[in-house]
Amino acid sequence: MTDSYLVGVSGPERPDRRLWGKSAGLPDPYPVICHLLDTAAVAGALWDAVLSERVRRRLAVAMGVAEREARQMVMLWAGLHDIGKISLHFQQQVAEEFAKLLANPAYTEDNPAAKRSGYLRHETATHWGLVEFFRECGYPLSKRVKQSPAHQVAQLLGGHHGCFAEALLAKEIAKPSGYQPGLGTAEGWRAQRLAHAHAVRRTVGAEKALESVLPGELAVVVVGLVVLADWLASQVDVIEPRMPGEDWEACDAELTEHFQSVVKAAPRWVRDAGLGRALFPNKPFSQQFPFPPNALQADIAEHLPSQVKGPGLLLVTAPTGDGKTETALHAASVMARAAGASGVYFALPTMATADAMFTRVRRFAEANIEGDRALTLLHSMAWLSPDYAAGQGSTDGTAVLADTEAGQWLRTGRRGLLAPLANGTIDQALTGVLPVRYGFLRLFGLSDKVLVVDEAHAYGPWMHSLLVRLLEWLGAFGAPVVLLSATLTGKAASSLVDAYRRGAGFEEPAAVTPCYPGWLFVDANSGTVSKPRKVGSSRARTLRMESRRVHWDVRDADGAAKKPGQQGRRAALREILAPATTEGGCVLVCCTTVDEAQRTYRYLRSVLPELAARDGGLRLLHSRFPAHERQRITAECEAAYGKPANKAAAAVPREGSILVATQIVEQSLDLDFDLIVSDLAPLAQLLQRAGRGKRHERPNRPAWTGKPNEPRMIVLEPLDDKDRVAAPRTWGTVYDASLLRRTSMLLEKLPGGVIGVPGDVQSLIDEVYADDFGAGLEPAAARELERMDAERIASAVAQEQVAQLTEIDAPYDVVDDLYRLSERGLGISEDLLTTRLGADSGRAVCVFEREAGTWSLAPDHDVLLPPGTVDRDAVALVMRYTVPLPGSWIAGRTDENAPSKSWSKRPLLADLVLVRMRRDGERWTGRLGERQIEYSDVGISAN
Repeated sequence: MTDSYLVGVSGPERPDRRLWGKSAGLPDPYPVICHLLDTAAVAGALWDAVLSERVRRRLAVAMGVAEREARQMVMLWAGLHDIGKISLHFQQQVAEEFAKLLANPAYTEDNPAAKRSGYLRHETATHWGLVEFFRECGYPLSKRVKQSPAHQVAQLLGGHHGCFAEALLAKEIAKPSGYQPGLGTAEGWRAQRLAHAHAVRRTVGAEKALESVLPGELAVVVVGLVVLADWLASQVDVIEPRMPGEDWEACDAELTEHFQSVVKAAPRWVRDAGLGRALFPNKPFSQQFPFPPNALQADIAEHLPSQVKGPGLLLVTAPTGDGKTETALHAASVMARAAGASGVYFALPTMATADAMFTRVRRFAEANIEGDRALTLLHSMAWLSPDYAAGQGSTDGTAVLADTEAGQWLRTGRRGLLAPLANGTIDQALTGVLPVRYGFLRLFGLSDKVLVVDEAHAYGPWMHSLLVRLLEWLGAFGAPVVLLSATLTGKAASSLVDAYRRGAGFEEPAAVTPCYPGWLFVDANSGTVSKPRKVGSSRARTLRMESRRVHWDVRDADGAAKKPGQQGRRAALREILAPATTEGGCVLVCCTTVDEAQRTYRYLRSVLPELAARDGGLRLLHSRFPAHERQRITAECEAAYGKPANKAAAAVPREGSILVATQIVEQSLDLDFDLIVSDLAPLAQLLQRAGRGKRHERPNRPAWTGKPNEPRMIVLEPLDDKDRVAAPRTWGTVYDASLLRRTSMLLEKLPGGVIGVPGDVQSLIDEVYADDFGAGLEPAAARELERMDAERIASAVAQEQVAQLTEIDAPYDVVDDLYRLSERGLGISEDLLTTRLGADSGRAVCVFEREAGTWSLAPDHDVLLPPGTVDRDAVALVMRYTVPLPGSWIAGRTDENAPSKSWSKRPLLADLVLVRMRRDGERWTGRLGERQIEYSDVGISAN
């Protein structure tokens, strides 16, 4: 091998093959020029396989070149992402290779600042080191640095590890190594960065220059593609077969040969990863599902196709049980086909609802979607879902039995939203508008999908604000959106529609008055909002609402004194539920807190012993069970209370059974009860729960629950010591006091205790939020309600301000500085989403003391803690026994609650809280800080 690549040798500069780019897991360091060319080739394959025709066309127009030339430019940019590895600090990491470089004086540093300066990350070096190259290639660079293409693309590539750095100043661009000595102040470093960059450009063939900066949303698409290309090209099994021999010199002919071999192989790597575009054939509703459409489904199937000419937003408002899921899947197919979208993400409020929806989405995909259709389940515990377990047939867990099953590559890290099809929780999408690492990759994953948001009404002010920002980005991308809601106010609907329109470039707000049930469509190309179409409901029903005002004795000792003539909650429940023991019927008792659900279950077990003794006679479901136990209980509930398999099954009378549960049953789970008993909650939540009443056709419902086709709900309203309806202190801030008071007043004046579903729903929802709700009240009552309303509004404003402080900027504000996608003024993490409204914010695992000082994950048999090194199977085992706990509990943890050191290298285990349980008579108890924890058949409780 000659030394003609050495700096100072006459002739054109060529890459120094001794500069390495990859080493982990490899027999020898891999030249950085090879990795750059690999990544460029993979970017080309991703352009062809992943980007839709519409997105490719938009990019070409924005770049001012033909599509073929736009493809080459993106390949070039991807091929430059690791140019910052040609820097002093990075190359020092492999001492043996660095020593070889120092034999050449062009790399020798005599600048003390270069040696003592803090470590310079290679992606930052890419940002600082590329502006000069792009200027040499004709990319404009002016004094207005942020508006210069030469700087924008350099900053974009500097973000390929998940965060963008601040924009550079003109003086920093003029002398980068003067401000960042870690780049290397010796001339060889700069010369080789330029030599590598020009070699990539010559090999790829990208001669055109970007004349103007890219819009923010297209910059996100490009950087997403670059990250994806880098990840695919960095796999050991991709690199090893292409390791160059000792006599390889990185001349142009050798670079071209290497590049062309990768170009041929890259499409296979993309396919093997499960990446690509889903295709949506034109099939009528009746061919997509094994049943005829109801009124809502038929109306959308008939009229939506004529309105959809490209991207847009569909808003569907209909009662629970009116088939919104099937409506959304059909509409998503229509909209994806019209917009040329390449996939779908079905987003739900909770992990439980996402798990329940996964099999429905998979069945639909297998029957109705073609092309590339790998399907992922996305939430923090998805890999424990039995329906999402890796395919059988191999020993490494990577088998793919069907083309809708995502392989291991898509199941790893942050890649799930990159699959053509995905189903998961809404926070997976909303994280895209928080300044977290790789947040922009989530936006890229959604940029050409149809986003379906189920239960769009189910989010508080902070989450709603994040959804508004997400819709702005999706409007800018031209990504179709389907919003589903059973109880959405007109004001909330307008805010969501206007956000999407703003993103699409239409700033004037549009007055939106949703029909119920009904739908409307927003055209992203014209900004036009269609006239809402009101449709009949195939399930029009009369909901009978009864209110009982009761003394709240949930925590009282047995025999505690009550006011004369005042019924307690316990006695009310016993009276209401007694017929279930003798006459049959399934009843849902919905409680406000886990603690009250546990106490209610224990009480009913004591006063209804015959029912409790029967298998399935009394069940309890809440969030504070170990993960595997909650999965089991949920599956049992779906089997016991779900949709009957056929008419014969529906005609069989059901034995008496009571499910005591919390709010987790009110969303997306297809459960059917003969009677609903609920603690007081805001009207929207009550209507959601009522949707689980007499949901399916069952002709033989017990007479004591009312008419077979009329759902019945009994609302237990808590009284304070002055006989006023008021939330007990044990409820904390679960619900807003103002909305509880308004709901109670509305129920009191409800004519005949009857609500027409769906006819009365929209007007009632709007009424309970109306500004003039208190008109006509007695002065004292009006003042009290006004005080409560002021607290509610202040809380909402505070949450909206938190969203404004934490969320990334809108796409039209990002165009001149990508740092806005990473800038965080507060400590923001992805876990912040799960702490909304005081929800569960941490996970614990209880370990039970066994004989001989061992510890088990189970109280009644040995499931020993993994010793020593913790492998993937051990992590899965531990996570199956974890329990979500409130942040207030987690905050009190001590060193006794710290996991073992062997867990610290596993991110899922490192943050767990360990609660050591010891037998105390018939109980298992332990301590979490100063709090005593008890484990029993009702789950985790605090004493």
